[in-house]
Amino acid sequence: IAAHDQDIATWEGDKAASTKVRETEKADYNETHKDYGESIDALGRAINVLKKQDHDRAQASLLQIDHLLNASQKAKITSFLSTTISLEQPETPSAHGYEFQSGGVVDMFEKLGDKFSDERTDLEKEESNSRHAFEMLMQDLSAQIETAQEDREAKASTKASKQQTAAENKGDLADTTATRDSDQ
Repeated sequence: IAAHDQDIATWEGDKAASTKVRETEKADYNETHKDYGESIDALGRAINVLKKQDHDRAQASLLQIDHLLNASQKAKITSFLSTTISLEQPETPSAHGYEFQSGGVVDMFEKLGDKFSDERTDLEKEESNSRHAFEMLMQDLSAQIETAQEDREAKASTKASKQQTAAENKGDLADTTATRDSDQ
């Protein structure tokens, strides 16, 4: 009975310790999973913003900045343009003022998003395996505790029965001894 009591106490302690460890693991998982989710979401939004910017911008003309110039500056620019541009020269092709060059960044973000998704999937698998192992451990410990309690109760019942029989036998012995002594 004492051995069963000791085993039950040990297994109850194991259950409590395992539950505490599992709670810590679950909290860590939730935090990490949330971080991955937020990172994947942020990358997705960044990719969308960059893809919306994926177009070339026209070259700014002097007419667009005309309101920023004073009369003296306008006169100098007009005289410069009239001396350098001849009507006989073929028109030069217009260049874009800015060409989108963040395609590499978009690709890197997409690869990073895929990597985070894969890592989050691996994290979810690890969490599932950890939760399953914890549940199996709890079932095993509960079964061991239940079996030990049943065995303890059976042995305690047997002990009580034997103690009662021993007390009855001691009483019978005392009666028999008393009867024998009076007969002698």
